[in-house]
Amino acid sequence: MKVLTVNPGSASLRLHLVEDDRVLDSLETGPHSEREINSFLHRTDGIDVVAHRLVHGGSHLVTPTEVTRQVRETIAGCRSLAPEHVPGTEALLDLLTDLLPDARHVVCPDTAFHRGLPEVSRTYALPEQWRARWDLRRYGFHGLSYAWALRRAAELLDRPAGELNLLIAHLSGGCSVAAVAHGRSVDTSMGFTPLEGSVMARRSGTVDPGMLLWLLREGHLTVEELEDGLYHRSGLLGLSATSDDTRDLVRDANAGDVKARFTLAVFEHSVRRELAAVAAGLPRIDALVFTGDIGWDQPEVAESVAGGLPVLGIRGGLSRARERDGVLSEPGAAVPVLAIQSREELSLARAATA
Repeated sequence: MKVLTVNPGSASLRLHLVEDDRVLDSLETGPHSEREINSFLHRTDGIDVVAHRLVHGGSHLVTPTEVTRQVRETIAGCRSLAPEHVPGTEALLDLLTDLLPDARHVVCPDTAFHRGLPEVSRTYALPEQWRARWDLRRYGFHGLSYAWALRRAAELLDRPAGELNLLIAHLSGGCSVAAVAHGRSVDTSMGFTPLEGSVMARRSGTVDPGMLLWLLREGHLTVEELEDGLYHRSGLLGLSATSDDTRDLVRDANAGDVKARFTLAVFEHSVRRELAAVAAGLPRIDALVFTGDIGWDQPEVAESVAGGLPVLGIRGGLSRARERDGVLSEPGAAVPVLAIQSREELSLARAATA
């Protein structure tokens, strides 16, 4: 069965043609590249299923679901929950259902991996009427990446996934961490939206809501200015004022740039802080897993994060090798540290055909 996986980011689009866990063809382009999408489809045939990554499906779309008119209405109602992502998914659904009318289209929520979060982990201490009326709760994100990381960690450690207790850090343009106990997500850093948690490339991560209320109440910012700042002008870019890319920041820090060094220090501290927080939900830590573009391919960040967590029994001194998924820590480490390349396309294909 051939599956076209559709993975839209806030500023990118990745298409993969997958069959039997093998990628046959792929395209990485901008989010509005209709001509390139058409060209990619013209060199493929026999697509049976189209698997669309859906960042946020709210409380009603929490498992892979075949697209219907009612599903499209539900997705439309989630635009404000993930304004950087959901409208792009809708546009691609419009385009690809027209171009591939005979294929089965399935939306795969990135929140699905966390749908069984314990009540104590998913509940915000807000008035009951608010929580009930507007479904205010922790959803968690990057689920497709976490599902793949869990599967590969089980293979690398030669243990059943259902026995593992893992800390997983998905570090990329958007960053989050998760605690997985006995193969199930029990806590995660992102919450009602993908804005909560650690510092990200351009997103602020968690900040004091009282500070945001003060900015609005005192008239320093409008709601629109605040939203734009938190989503687009904060994070690594806001701290450094030069780049949202850790590769640039590591290079500049090594060249003596004090601001770049400080930016990385704040970022790495925030990741350690989130990992330590979710670790409270685990009975033990069998491994720390790095994934996502930064987690997989930025050894300086992995070294700093792992080396700063001795309180959890995690140590630095990691291998810099990244040719393949593997264990980075020395043999016999109390808590093995792994790097696993994110393969959301394979998770999407599996989820859509399960």
